[in-house]
Amino acid sequence: MSQTSVAVPAGDRVDWRGAFHDFDDVAYLNLAGMAPIPRAAAKALERAADWKKRPDRLPETEFFGLPNRIRELLARLTGGAADEFALATGASNGLAAVANGLEWKPDDEVLLAQGEFPAHFSTWMPLAQSGKLRVRIMKPAGRFLTTEDVVAAITARTRLVSISHVRFDNGARVDPRRVAGAVHAVGGFLLLDASQSLGAVPFTLPESGADFMVASGYKWLLGGFGTGVFWARRNLIDKLRARPFYWMALEGAENFSSLSRPDATHTPAPGQARRWDAPETANFFNLAPLEKSLEFLLSAGVQAVWDHNARLIEHMITRLPVDGCVLASPREPALRGPYACLAARSPEKTQALYQKLREEKVVVSLREGALRVSPYLYNTERDIDRLIAAVSV
Repeated sequence: MSQTSVAVPAGDRVDWRGAFHDFDDVAYLNLAGMAPIPRAAAKALERAADWKKRPDRLPETEFFGLPNRIRELLARLTGGAADEFALATGASNGLAAVANGLEWKPDDEVLLAQGEFPAHFSTWMPLAQSGKLRVRIMKPAGRFLTTEDVVAAITARTRLVSISHVRFDNGARVDPRRVAGAVHAVGGFLLLDASQSLGAVPFTLPESGADFMVASGYKWLLGGFGTGVFWARRNLIDKLRARPFYWMALEGAENFSSLSRPDATHTPAPGQARRWDAPETANFFNLAPLEKSLEFLLSAGVQAVWDHNARLIEHMITRLPVDGCVLASPREPALRGPYACLAARSPEKTQALYQKLREEKVVVSLREGALRVSPYLYNTERDIDRLIAAVSV
Protein backbone atom coordinates (compact mmCIF):
# COMPACT_ATOMS: atom_id res chain seq x y z
CA MET A 1 0.00 0.00 0.00
CA SER A 2 1.19 3.51 -0.69
CA GLN A 3 0.93 6.57 1.50
CA THR A 4 -1.04 8.43 -1.19
CA SER A 5 -4.57 7.84 -2.36
CA VAL A 6 -6.38 7.75 -5.66
CA ALA A 7 -9.91 9.12 -5.75
CA VAL A 8 -12.60 6.56 -6.53
CA PRO A 9 -15.15 7.67 -9.14
CA ALA A 10 -18.57 8.25 -7.58
CA GLY A 11 -20.12 5.49 -9.67
CA ASP A 12 -17.65 2.95 -8.31
CA ARG A 13 -18.28 3.65 -4.63
CA VAL A 14 -19.68 0.84 -2.54
CA ASP A 15 -22.44 1.56 -0.02
CA TRP A 16 -21.13 -0.06 3.15
CA ARG A 17 -23.88 1.22 5.44
CA GLY A 18 -25.69 -2.12 5.39
CA ALA A 19 -22.65 -3.79 6.97
CA PHE A 20 -23.29 -1.84 10.20
CA HIS A 21 -26.27 -1.45 12.48
CA ASP A 22 -28.44 1.59 11.87
CA PHE A 23 -27.71 4.71 13.90
CA ASP A 24 -31.32 5.83 13.47
CA ASP A 25 -31.26 9.63 13.56
CA VAL A 26 -27.72 9.92 14.97
CA ALA A 27 -24.82 11.16 12.83
CA TYR A 28 -21.97 9.18 14.40
CA LEU A 29 -18.67 10.88 13.51
CA ASN A 30 -16.54 9.47 16.32
CA LEU A 31 -14.74 6.45 14.89
CA ALA A 32 -11.45 7.71 16.35
CA GLY A 33 -13.04 7.53 19.79
CA MET A 34 -14.96 4.24 19.68
CA ALA A 35 -15.76 2.21 16.60
CA PRO A 36 -19.02 0.34 16.17
CA ILE A 37 -18.53 -3.27 15.26
CA PRO A 38 -19.95 -4.55 11.95
CA ARG A 39 -23.05 -6.73 11.92
CA ALA A 40 -20.93 -9.82 11.20
CA ALA A 41 -18.81 -9.09 14.28
CA ALA A 42 -21.92 -8.71 16.44
CA LYS A 43 -23.07 -12.16 15.31
CA ALA A 44 -19.69 -13.58 16.25
CA LEU A 45 -20.04 -11.98 19.69
CA GLU A 46 -23.38 -13.72 20.08
CA ARG A 47 -21.74 -17.01 19.16
CA ALA A 48 -19.04 -16.40 21.79
CA ALA A 49 -21.78 -15.85 24.37
CA ASP A 50 -23.34 -19.15 23.33
CA TRP A 51 -20.02 -20.84 23.97
CA LYS A 52 -20.14 -19.64 27.55
CA LYS A 53 -23.76 -20.68 27.93
CA ARG A 54 -22.87 -24.10 26.52
CA PRO A 55 -19.14 -24.71 26.99
CA ASP A 56 -19.56 -28.19 25.56
CA ARG A 57 -19.92 -26.46 22.18
CA LEU A 58 -16.64 -24.55 22.49
CA PRO A 59 -14.03 -26.21 20.24
CA GLU A 60 -10.83 -26.74 22.20
CA THR A 61 -8.87 -25.85 19.08
CA GLU A 62 -10.15 -22.25 19.35
CA PHE A 63 -7.84 -21.53 22.29
CA PHE A 64 -5.01 -21.30 19.76
CA GLY A 65 -6.90 -21.32 16.47
CA LEU A 66 -8.74 -18.06 17.06
CA PRO A 67 -5.69 -15.99 18.15
CA ASN A 68 -3.64 -17.44 15.31
CA ARG A 69 -6.29 -16.53 12.74
CA ILE A 70 -6.23 -12.97 14.10
CA ARG A 71 -2.46 -12.89 13.60
CA GLU A 72 -2.86 -14.08 10.02
CA LEU A 73 -5.44 -11.37 9.33
CA LEU A 74 -3.16 -8.72 10.83
CA ALA A 75 -0.33 -9.99 8.66
CA ARG A 76 -2.51 -9.61 5.56
CA LEU A 77 -3.55 -6.13 6.65
CA THR A 78 -0.06 -4.82 7.38
CA GLY A 79 2.43 -6.84 5.35
CA GLY A 80 4.05 -8.11 8.54
CA ALA A 81 4.47 -11.77 9.47
CA ALA A 82 1.86 -13.50 11.62
CA ASP A 83 4.38 -14.61 14.26
CA GLU A 84 5.55 -11.00 14.72
CA PHE A 85 2.21 -10.04 16.32
CA ALA A 86 1.19 -10.19 19.96
CA LEU A 87 -2.44 -9.74 20.92
CA ALA A 88 -2.92 -7.18 23.65
CA THR A 89 -5.63 -5.30 25.49
CA GLY A 90 -4.55 -1.96 24.03
CA ALA A 91 -1.53 -0.01 22.88
CA SER A 92 -0.05 0.23 26.39
CA ASN A 93 0.89 -3.46 26.48
CA GLY A 94 3.28 -3.02 23.59
CA LEU A 95 4.75 0.17 25.00
CA ALA A 96 5.48 -1.68 28.24
CA ALA A 97 6.99 -4.62 26.35
CA VAL A 98 9.52 -2.33 24.68
CA ALA A 99 10.22 -0.39 27.88
CA ASN A 100 10.88 -3.63 29.77
CA GLY A 101 12.62 -5.40 26.92
CA LEU A 102 15.37 -3.04 25.87
CA GLU A 103 18.55 -2.73 27.94
CA TRP A 104 18.82 0.91 29.03
CA LYS A 105 21.70 3.13 30.03
CA PRO A 106 21.16 6.32 32.05
CA ASP A 107 22.22 8.50 29.10
CA ASP A 108 19.92 6.77 26.62
CA GLU A 109 17.34 9.22 25.32
CA VAL A 110 13.71 8.50 24.51
CA LEU A 111 12.26 11.20 22.27
CA LEU A 112 8.61 12.17 22.78
CA ALA A 113 6.54 14.91 21.21
CA GLN A 114 4.86 17.65 23.18
CA GLY A 115 1.18 16.79 23.59
CA GLU A 116 1.69 13.14 22.67
CA PHE A 117 -0.95 10.66 23.81
CA PRO A 118 -0.61 10.13 27.61
CA ALA A 119 0.24 6.41 27.30
CA HIS A 120 3.69 7.38 26.03
CA PHE A 121 4.35 9.60 29.03
CA SER A 122 3.01 7.04 31.52
CA THR A 123 5.37 4.48 30.00
CA TRP A 124 8.60 6.47 29.76
CA MET A 125 8.49 9.10 32.48
CA PRO A 126 8.67 6.61 35.40
CA LEU A 127 11.86 5.15 33.88
CA ALA A 128 13.30 8.62 33.51
CA GLN A 129 12.37 9.52 37.08
CA SER A 130 14.14 6.39 38.33
CA GLY A 131 17.31 7.30 36.44
CA LYS A 132 17.21 4.42 33.94
CA LEU A 133 17.04 6.69 30.89
CA ARG A 134 16.31 10.24 29.81
CA VAL A 135 13.18 11.60 28.18
CA ARG A 136 13.38 14.59 25.87
CA ILE A 137 10.21 16.31 24.71
CA MET A 138 10.33 17.94 21.29
CA LYS A 139 8.21 20.94 20.38
CA PRO A 140 6.88 21.63 16.89
CA ALA A 141 8.33 24.57 15.03
CA GLY A 142 4.85 25.55 13.87
CA ARG A 143 1.29 24.89 14.92
CA PHE A 144 1.40 21.13 14.20
CA LEU A 145 4.11 18.52 14.63
CA THR A 146 5.75 17.58 11.32
CA THR A 147 8.13 14.90 10.14
CA GLU A 148 10.79 17.59 9.84
CA ASP A 149 10.35 18.46 13.53
CA VAL A 150 10.96 14.86 14.55
CA VAL A 151 13.93 14.28 12.27
CA ALA A 152 15.57 17.53 13.42
CA ALA A 153 15.18 16.53 17.08
CA ILE A 154 17.04 13.23 16.71
CA THR A 155 20.60 13.29 18.05
CA ALA A 156 23.40 10.80 18.63
CA ARG A 157 21.93 10.12 22.08
CA THR A 158 18.48 9.17 20.77
CA ARG A 159 17.91 5.49 21.56
CA LEU A 160 14.20 5.43 20.78
CA VAL A 161 11.58 7.63 19.14
CA SER A 162 8.16 6.85 20.63
CA ILE A 163 5.58 8.61 18.51
CA SER A 164 2.08 8.45 17.07
CA HIS A 165 1.71 7.96 13.34
CA VAL A 166 -1.38 10.19 13.52
CA ARG A 167 -1.90 12.57 16.43
CA PHE A 168 -4.98 11.95 18.56
CA ASP A 169 -5.50 15.65 19.28
CA ASN A 170 -5.26 17.24 15.85
CA GLY A 171 -4.81 14.52 13.23
CA ALA A 172 -1.29 15.60 12.21
CA ARG A 173 0.54 12.74 10.48
CA VAL A 174 4.27 12.01 10.28
CA ASP A 175 6.12 9.93 7.71
CA PRO A 176 7.45 6.91 9.62
CA ARG A 177 9.88 6.00 6.85
CA ARG A 178 11.77 9.26 7.21
CA VAL A 179 11.73 9.12 11.01
CA ALA A 180 12.95 5.52 10.94
CA GLY A 181 15.76 6.38 8.56
CA ALA A 182 16.93 9.21 10.80
CA VAL A 183 16.83 7.28 14.07
CA HIS A 184 18.39 4.15 12.53
CA ALA A 185 21.27 6.31 11.33
CA VAL A 186 22.22 6.97 14.96
CA GLY A 187 21.61 3.36 16.05
CA GLY A 188 18.20 3.92 17.60
CA PHE A 189 14.73 2.45 17.19
CA LEU A 190 11.31 3.66 16.12
CA LEU A 191 8.24 2.71 18.15
CA LEU A 192 5.22 3.69 16.08
CA ASP A 193 1.84 4.15 17.75
CA ALA A 194 -0.63 3.36 14.95
CA SER A 195 -3.78 3.56 17.08
CA GLN A 196 -5.17 6.32 14.85
CA SER A 197 -3.90 4.98 11.54
CA LEU A 198 -3.87 1.17 11.43
CA GLY A 199 -6.88 0.22 9.32
CA ALA A 200 -7.45 3.75 8.01
CA VAL A 201 -4.16 4.99 6.53
CA PRO A 202 -2.64 2.92 3.72
CA PHE A 203 0.81 1.76 4.78
CA THR A 204 2.66 -1.46 5.42
CA LEU A 205 4.92 -2.29 8.33
CA PRO A 206 7.93 -3.31 6.19
CA GLU A 207 7.86 -0.03 4.25
CA SER A 208 7.25 2.04 7.39
CA GLY A 209 10.71 1.25 8.75
CA ALA A 210 9.30 0.89 12.27
CA ASP A 211 10.97 -1.50 14.69
CA PHE A 212 7.92 -1.79 16.94
CA MET A 213 4.28 -0.93 16.40
CA VAL A 214 1.44 -0.66 18.88
CA ALA A 215 -2.25 0.01 18.28
CA SER A 216 -5.50 -0.11 20.15
CA GLY A 217 -8.07 -2.34 18.49
CA TYR A 218 -11.31 -0.54 19.24
CA LYS A 219 -10.83 2.31 16.78
CA TRP A 220 -9.93 1.77 13.12
CA LEU A 221 -9.62 -2.02 13.51
CA LEU A 222 -13.31 -2.08 14.50
CA GLY A 223 -12.68 -4.30 17.53
CA GLY A 224 -14.06 -4.27 21.03
CA PHE A 225 -12.76 -2.16 23.90
CA GLY A 226 -9.91 -4.11 25.45
CA THR A 227 -8.29 -5.23 22.18
CA GLY A 228 -4.92 -4.18 20.87
CA VAL A 229 -1.87 -5.13 18.85
CA PHE A 230 1.87 -5.22 19.45
CA TRP A 231 4.23 -5.90 16.58
CA ALA A 232 7.98 -6.37 16.78
CA ARG A 233 10.32 -6.76 13.84
CA ARG A 234 11.39 -10.40 13.66
CA ASN A 235 15.09 -9.83 14.23
CA LEU A 236 14.31 -8.01 17.49
CA ILE A 237 11.95 -10.51 19.13
CA ASP A 238 14.61 -12.72 20.71
CA LYS A 239 16.89 -9.76 21.48
CA LEU A 240 14.50 -8.10 23.90
CA ARG A 241 15.11 -8.89 27.55
CA ALA A 242 13.25 -11.90 28.92
CA ARG A 243 10.39 -11.19 31.28
CA PRO A 244 7.48 -13.16 32.77
CA PHE A 245 5.04 -14.18 30.05
CA TYR A 246 1.65 -15.80 29.67
CA TRP A 247 2.01 -19.58 29.95
CA MET A 248 0.19 -20.28 26.68
CA ALA A 249 3.19 -18.79 24.86
CA LEU A 250 5.29 -21.72 26.07
CA GLU A 251 6.69 -23.93 23.37
CA GLY A 252 4.35 -26.91 23.11
CA ALA A 253 1.54 -25.32 25.15
CA GLU A 254 -0.98 -26.35 22.48
CA ASN A 255 -0.88 -29.87 23.89
CA PHE A 256 -3.29 -29.42 26.81
CA SER A 257 -3.04 -33.09 27.73
CA SER A 258 0.69 -32.94 28.41
CA LEU A 259 1.61 -29.54 29.82
CA SER A 260 4.03 -30.78 32.50
CA ARG A 261 6.01 -33.23 30.40
CA PRO A 262 9.59 -33.91 31.64
CA ASP A 263 11.23 -32.47 28.53
CA ALA A 264 9.44 -29.09 28.79
CA THR A 265 11.80 -26.13 28.36
CA HIS A 266 9.56 -23.62 30.14
CA THR A 267 10.67 -20.99 27.63
CA PRO A 268 8.62 -19.11 25.06
CA ALA A 269 8.59 -20.39 21.51
CA PRO A 270 11.63 -18.80 19.79
CA GLY A 271 10.98 -16.00 17.33
CA GLN A 272 7.34 -15.72 18.35
CA ALA A 273 5.89 -12.39 19.46
CA ARG A 274 3.07 -14.18 21.27
CA ARG A 275 5.30 -14.18 24.35
CA TRP A 276 3.82 -10.69 24.84
CA ASP A 277 0.21 -11.81 24.45
CA ALA A 278 -2.17 -10.56 27.09
CA PRO A 279 -3.16 -13.34 29.51
CA GLU A 280 -6.23 -15.32 28.54
CA THR A 281 -5.35 -14.47 24.97
CA ALA A 282 -8.26 -16.30 23.39
CA ASN A 283 -10.78 -13.96 24.99
CA PHE A 284 -13.70 -15.12 22.87
CA PHE A 285 -15.85 -12.09 23.66
CA ASN A 286 -13.13 -9.87 22.16
CA LEU A 287 -11.41 -11.98 19.54
CA ALA A 288 -14.41 -13.67 17.94
CA PRO A 289 -15.87 -10.31 16.83
CA LEU A 290 -12.42 -8.88 16.07
CA GLU A 291 -11.82 -11.69 13.58
CA LYS A 292 -14.96 -10.74 11.66
CA SER A 293 -14.13 -7.03 11.88
CA LEU A 294 -10.71 -7.63 10.37
CA GLU A 295 -12.26 -9.75 7.63
CA PHE A 296 -14.64 -6.89 6.88
CA LEU A 297 -11.78 -4.39 6.83
CA LEU A 298 -9.81 -6.54 4.42
CA SER A 299 -12.83 -6.95 2.16
CA ALA A 300 -13.50 -3.20 2.11
CA GLY A 301 -9.84 -2.27 1.87
CA VAL A 302 -7.87 0.33 3.81
CA GLN A 303 -7.56 2.39 0.65
CA ALA A 304 -11.37 2.58 0.45
CA VAL A 305 -11.52 3.84 4.05
CA TRP A 306 -8.85 6.42 3.33
CA ASP A 307 -10.48 7.67 0.11
CA HIS A 308 -13.95 7.79 1.66
CA ASN A 309 -12.79 9.77 4.69
CA ALA A 310 -10.65 12.11 2.61
CA ARG A 311 -13.69 13.00 0.53
CA LEU A 312 -15.92 13.62 3.57
CA ILE A 313 -13.29 15.63 5.43
CA GLU A 314 -12.67 17.81 2.38
CA HIS A 315 -16.43 18.29 2.13
CA MET A 316 -16.41 19.48 5.75
CA ILE A 317 -13.40 21.79 5.44
CA THR A 318 -14.71 23.60 2.39
CA ARG A 319 -18.01 24.31 4.16
CA LEU A 320 -16.72 25.43 7.56
CA PRO A 321 -18.27 28.75 8.60
CA VAL A 322 -15.13 30.87 8.72
CA ASP A 323 -16.74 33.53 10.88
CA GLY A 324 -17.28 31.06 13.74
CA CYS A 325 -14.94 28.09 13.23
CA VAL A 326 -11.33 27.39 12.38
CA LEU A 327 -9.66 24.23 11.17
CA ALA A 328 -7.63 22.70 14.01
CA SER A 329 -5.78 20.18 11.83
CA PRO A 330 -3.28 20.53 8.99
CA ARG A 331 -4.98 21.74 5.83
CA GLU A 332 -2.82 19.65 3.49
CA PRO A 333 -4.18 16.06 3.19
CA ALA A 334 -0.61 14.70 3.00
CA LEU A 335 0.03 15.99 6.54
CA ARG A 336 -3.22 14.71 8.02
CA GLY A 337 -4.65 11.38 9.12
CA PRO A 338 -8.14 9.96 8.45
CA TYR A 339 -9.96 12.73 10.31
CA ALA A 340 -9.80 16.44 11.04
CA CYS A 341 -10.53 18.76 13.95
CA LEU A 342 -12.28 22.09 14.16
CA ALA A 343 -12.64 24.69 16.89
CA ALA A 344 -14.65 27.79 17.65
CA ARG A 345 -13.02 31.16 18.34
CA SER A 346 -12.58 30.39 22.05
CA PRO A 347 -12.42 27.28 24.28
CA GLU A 348 -15.74 28.22 25.86
CA LYS A 349 -17.42 28.49 22.47
CA THR A 350 -15.89 25.18 21.39
CA GLN A 351 -17.33 23.51 24.49
CA ALA A 352 -20.71 25.09 23.69
CA LEU A 353 -20.54 23.77 20.12
CA TYR A 354 -19.76 20.29 21.46
CA GLN A 355 -22.83 20.37 23.68
CA LYS A 356 -24.96 21.67 20.84
CA LEU A 357 -23.81 18.86 18.57
CA ARG A 358 -24.73 16.32 21.22
CA GLU A 359 -28.18 17.88 21.44
CA GLU A 360 -28.47 17.71 17.66
CA LYS A 361 -27.43 14.03 17.80
CA VAL A 362 -24.18 14.65 15.97
CA VAL A 363 -21.51 12.70 17.86
CA VAL A 364 -17.87 13.84 17.74
CA SER A 365 -15.05 13.92 20.30
CA LEU A 366 -13.92 16.92 22.33
CA ARG A 367 -10.13 16.66 22.52
CA GLU A 368 -7.66 19.32 23.68
CA GLY A 369 -10.00 22.22 22.98
CA ALA A 370 -11.09 21.02 19.54
CA LEU A 371 -13.85 18.94 18.02
CA ARG A 372 -12.46 15.80 16.42
CA VAL A 373 -14.57 14.68 13.47
CA SER A 374 -13.81 11.12 12.42
CA PRO A 375 -16.20 9.60 9.87
CA TYR A 376 -16.21 6.08 8.47
CA LEU A 377 -17.61 4.06 5.60
CA TYR A 378 -21.15 4.22 7.00
CA ASN A 379 -21.16 8.04 6.94
CA THR A 380 -22.31 10.16 4.02
CA GLU A 381 -22.11 13.81 3.02
CA ARG A 382 -25.48 14.22 4.66
CA ASP A 383 -23.88 13.53 8.06
CA ILE A 384 -21.27 16.20 7.38
CA ASP A 385 -23.97 18.62 6.31
CA ARG A 386 -25.75 18.05 9.64
CA LEU A 387 -22.56 18.91 11.47
CA ILE A 388 -22.00 22.05 9.41
CA ALA A 389 -25.58 23.17 9.92
CA ALA A 390 -25.23 22.76 13.70
CA VAL A 391 -21.98 24.72 13.99
CA SER A 392 -23.15 27.45 11.63
CA VAL A 393 -25.96 28.82 13.81
